[in-house]
Amino acid sequence: MPEMRAPTSAQLGWLLAAVTATLAPHAVELPYWLIALCTSLIAIRAALLWRRGKPPRQLLILLVAIAAGIGVRLEFGHFFGKDPGVALLAVLLCLKLLESHTTRDLRAAVLLAYFLQLGLFFYNQTPGIAALALAGALLTTTTLLSLEDAAARPAAQLRTSTLLLAQGLPFMLVLFVLFPRVQGPLWGLPSDAYSGMTGLSDTMTPGSISQLGLSDAIAFRAEFNGPPPPPPQRYWRGPVLSRYDGRTWRPGFSTIAAAPGYAPSGRAYEYRLTLEPHNQPWLLALDFPAANVPKARYAGDYRLLAEQPLRTRTRVELRSYPATTVGKDESAFVLAEARRLPADVNPQGRALALEIAAKSADPAAILAGTLERMRGMGLTYTLNPPLLGTHAVDEFLFDTRQGFCEHFASAFVFLMRAAGLPARVVTGYQGGEINPVDGSLVVRQSDAHAWAEVWLAGRGWVRVDPTALSAPARIESGLSAALQEWDALPLLRRPGLDWLRDMRHRWEALSNTWNQWVLGYNSERQRDLLERIGFRQPDWRMLAMLLGVSATTLMLLLMAWAFAQRRRRDPLDAAWARFSRKLARHGAGRHPWEGPLDYGKRLAMTFPGRAAPLRAISERYASLRYGAQPADPRSVRLLARSIRRLKLK
Repeated sequence: MPEMRAPTSAQLGWLLAAVTATLAPHAVELPYWLIALCTSLIAIRAALLWRRGKPPRQLLILLVAIAAGIGVRLEFGHFFGKDPGVALLAVLLCLKLLESHTTRDLRAAVLLAYFLQLGLFFYNQTPGIAALALAGALLTTTTLLSLEDAAARPAAQLRTSTLLLAQGLPFMLVLFVLFPRVQGPLWGLPSDAYSGMTGLSDTMTPGSISQLGLSDAIAFRAEFNGPPPPPPQRYWRGPVLSRYDGRTWRPGFSTIAAAPGYAPSGRAYEYRLTLEPHNQPWLLALDFPAANVPKARYAGDYRLLAEQPLRTRTRVELRSYPATTVGKDESAFVLAEARRLPADVNPQGRALALEIAAKSADPAAILAGTLERMRGMGLTYTLNPPLLGTHAVDEFLFDTRQGFCEHFASAFVFLMRAAGLPARVVTGYQGGEINPVDGSLVVRQSDAHAWAEVWLAGRGWVRVDPTALSAPARIESGLSAALQEWDALPLLRRPGLDWLRDMRHRWEALSNTWNQWVLGYNSERQRDLLERIGFRQPDWRMLAMLLGVSATTLMLLLMAWAFAQRRRRDPLDAAWARFSRKLARHGAGRHPWEGPLDYGKRLAMTFPGRAAPLRAISERYASLRYGAQPADPRSVRLLARSIRRLKLK
């Protein structure tokens, strides 16, 4: 049976290349021990192919499979879900590569490789991932072609594989435009469908935000209709934290409404926000958004919230008014919560606050006095603050004097409350970097920030950023301008790497375009597109009809193109057609039912003086066209030359 024959070295080589290209991009997601196992199995198969050795015994492969399964179970705690599923398939693909004895084994490995190429999109859908998946699909398709024709040259197989993928592009575009859009992740059970998402937490403890300072991952992008706000106004609001247990800040009570509880005023900024998924409901809008956001809710602490946690990339059109006055008529319950402190924590900080408050009964004077005292304490802004104990505020203010933004905000709010003023912590992002390629404002996880709000009678909630006391450059120029020389900055924020940052800007501009026009093509955009081309209120029946008609049309066009290409590009048939036309001009045209050998015999009788070359040409064509080996270009050229030189008179 053909499927049971042993694979050739070329076929195994193509499969080895396809498996390597398929699994290499998965290395960033798989556990280290599993990467080492897969690399070892691939290396063993390559060594066996090089030395023409035999695959290991089935018992050994079975033991490795059992051990790998146990390892996956211990690593993930279960077998069902995205992460353990991909890990198991990666091991099975390597083991199948190692045990391949027949071409049927290679076909099974090819199917696993195709599925793992799809699995790349379970984690990421960037243009780079799409390119890597396409490269893996190209090599895997070439492997399939080698199984059909083992004698073909590698370059020809690779060229045919490229052509097949190119022929599939129109069908891919039709499916992309017309197939019903499905919201949510490509894969996953509730336990891991949204694992791996990074971003702000809804709690804050010393050191929690500084961990994000090392991440250059993009949190969101903003594209403004006009110039963006100046850096001191770029506060992107996230969780508002009012409850404090002496170490951790948590959200307090907040109402939820369909419209904001304030009247926007001042200059407006219109922009489109593209948020990366973070599995939380907050939309991280610039302070303070107007009431024109579809499917959004407005919290009483001025957060803008989505109806569901953001588990896919989300775009939203916004208009914000940073100069708006908020909270002038705040409820007594919220103000009482914003004054509450746990007993018996941070006695030194409490004493300092009481000392400042004793000098004046005016809240504005207490606020100014507190800022002045903190400014004179010699506090240092650092990405690597020392660990703090039970009395975290006291240790930061009077002992270590080193902290990140959460240390400054937490200490300041504690002092305000100890002095009797309502205050709370706000976390989110501050700043952002303009991408010079596409003009978008890119906000990264390293831009995560914490600041404070103090309530003053007649003025409402007033933003105060105590970090600016020690690091004013953090607000104006970003994280890298504010840190000390010894702080370990993310690679692309270090000085002297302008060329690398320029490459990143270009790549991120491309990714942004990809996100807007490819990943951002959701059900609403699909409906709008169909309505613009004349299909009103499209439903699944209409989409199915359009898919069927489009696919059939493409198939007919592709078949017509294939026949035209075959007639135009096959040099052997072209030479034979030229021979037939030459004889037809002398009254001896070939009949449609006449084969080359019969035609040669008839020509020999019609032109007895040229019988030998006529029969030689006919027999040579029959051998090249119907022989066991494919026609090589040199033989075809010799035949065409004989036909050109043929003289009948």
